[in-house]
Amino acid sequence: MQTRQPVTARLRAWQILLLLAASLGTYLLLTMPIGLRPTSLSVDVGEVAPRNLQAPREAEYVSEVRTEEARAAAERSVAPIYTQADPSIARQQIERLRTALQYITLVREDVNSTPEQKQNDLAALSDVRLDPATIQQILDLPAARWDPIQQETLSVLEQVMRNAIREDNLESVQRTVISRVSLSFPEEQADLVSDLARTFIVPNSLYSEELTLAARQAARDAVEPVVQKYKSGETIVPGGEVVTPADMEALRELNMITPGNRLEDLLGAGAVTVISAVFVSLYFFRKRRSTVVYNWHSLLVISIVFIVFLAGARLVIPERTLLPYFYPLPAAGLLLGTLFGLETGVAISLALSLLAVYGLPTATELAPYYLLSSLTGLLFLGPARRFWAFLRGGAGITAAGIATILAYYVPIHQIDAVGALQLLGAVAFNGLASASIALTLQYLLAQSLGFTTALQLLDISRPDFPLLQFFLRNAPGTYQHSLQVANLAEQAAERIGADPLLTRVGAQFHDVGKANNPSFFIENQLPDSIDKHHDLPPEEVAAIIIRHVTDGVVLARKYRLPNRLIDFILEHHGTLITRYQYNQALEAAGGDKDKLDIEKFRYPGPRPRSRETALLMLADGVEARTRAERPATEEDLRALVRNVMDVAQRNGQLDDTLITLRDLTLITDAFVTTLRGQYHPRIQYPKSEVSTQPADPTLPIQKP
Repeated sequence: MQTRQPVTARLRAWQILLLLAASLGTYLLLTMPIGLRPTSLSVDVGEVAPRNLQAPREAEYVSEVRTEEARAAAERSVAPIYTQADPSIARQQIERLRTALQYITLVREDVNSTPEQKQNDLAALSDVRLDPATIQQILDLPAARWDPIQQETLSVLEQVMRNAIREDNLESVQRTVISRVSLSFPEEQADLVSDLARTFIVPNSLYSEELTLAARQAARDAVEPVVQKYKSGETIVPGGEVVTPADMEALRELNMITPGNRLEDLLGAGAVTVISAVFVSLYFFRKRRSTVVYNWHSLLVISIVFIVFLAGARLVIPERTLLPYFYPLPAAGLLLGTLFGLETGVAISLALSLLAVYGLPTATELAPYYLLSSLTGLLFLGPARRFWAFLRGGAGITAAGIATILAYYVPIHQIDAVGALQLLGAVAFNGLASASIALTLQYLLAQSLGFTTALQLLDISRPDFPLLQFFLRNAPGTYQHSLQVANLAEQAAERIGADPLLTRVGAQFHDVGKANNPSFFIENQLPDSIDKHHDLPPEEVAAIIIRHVTDGVVLARKYRLPNRLIDFILEHHGTLITRYQYNQALEAAGGDKDKLDIEKFRYPGPRPRSRETALLMLADGVEARTRAERPATEEDLRALVRNVMDVAQRNGQLDDTLITLRDLTLITDAFVTTLRGQYHPRIQYPKSEVSTQPADPTLPIQKP
């Protein structure tokens, strides 16, 4: 609800200075308070603890490190899984053995080969590697002994291959072959059977990577998350011991590690500070109709509120479990939204909610809590025109806080009934405290710094307000004129998205200065009364008329009106001139403009600096001319409205406002619609003849 000022070099300097100051304060708050905690220390995994590190408070958390260690141990405990014995491999090896034995038999029975050739043929076998002694033993065996050896060898191989044989137990299985040979064979022949069978024993149970991985994954999944608990004062790492990853995790969970001592942390804090400053700056400067950035007092208050609430959050939130949910951070958004509009509250709440928890272990839980509760509270608050609106905003904060806890806190924390009640109490207190703080501070700031709030405007606009009573008693005609102008301006403000309440209340007081000299203004003069204007020179008449502006300012300050309403008194005529008196003086001077000082006929200004005061200027001019000229048709009325606007534009009265051409079209439509209802033609009723008959009380009374 502040006025727009031209962006001068001084204002631009203030904007940059406040932005830099707020950014520097934010950066220091993100880095210094945590690093200065006496319970913090610098230590890393693999380093030796400088002292006994004890838990500063009771804590319970799911240890990711210990859970992973337990899962890895469960995975390692799963032995490799092999497939069942494959009979096709056994058949294949038996067939190979049979082929080899048949070849040996053929070599033994070959009568055309010399003993040397037979030895060479058996030595050339690819499937069986026989040493010369074994070859000679085979050749020397009589046929009656060779045939049983063949049968026994096949039988032993079949027995062995029926069992599962893996790569890791192949040698042990081969060593047991000799025990499977029938005891009826002599030792030398048993060794021969063992040597022949052992050669064809191969793994028939193969390693299954798929089954092994599935079993290991099942073992991992079966491990429950490890919940680590510490009592207050319990030793986490004894002094002189090496810090393990699990110890480091515990130190972080208990906020015992200094987070701001590394270059990466400093750069991160700087980055989030810069992006927040850029976001807030772009948000306001892209909103061309936002008037906050054009008033350095408003920017100063916003910066102070931002830093104060951020400092409180950085002091309260770290190392605490329940207290952060009590902290009324949403009060900052409610307060700024009440003083400077919803957009300001939303922008500051976004930045403040994220910065307040930056770098903290609980940021993922608290950031949504603060952000959603702040925005919900702002939307529930609305225009803040009633005391109940603040209670409604507090209720919105509480409801959003409970929903956020259910969504972000409960799924990852084990919480009992007592803890749940404590959290609910904290959230309810947060909503009530935020609403109460915003209500109290907006009243104090409005009274001490001259800011205008909806509650204040509603209180001032009550008919029993002392200044309005003074206005009504002393200048009833001007008072009625102000009400009509207020109606006009309010309707137009709603059309173009300006502040209707501020516009209406400002219009009610814009001519209050006329109450000091009411009879000098025509709307307060009785019909056929003497016009005092005719007895005075035009310059003096103009001075008296212009004086109603300064008189209005004096009355406004006497009755402690906000500065924003004083702007309406000062700006509703801008720097225009009293045209009627100027034309009279010009006529008296024979049309010679050089003989006149036009500044004697000019209002002191300044020109309108906001859309609201611009609407008042246009509505004031339109209402006065409409009452004087009484246009007969809607086309005449529309032409009159456009003419008033053209005069204001030609004289540069709208140059310092945010009025657009589209706004002017909407304003014209609003004025025409409202005036058409106020000054519509009325039916002229014929005079009724006086009846000599007594009135019949049973007949209905006819009203015009």
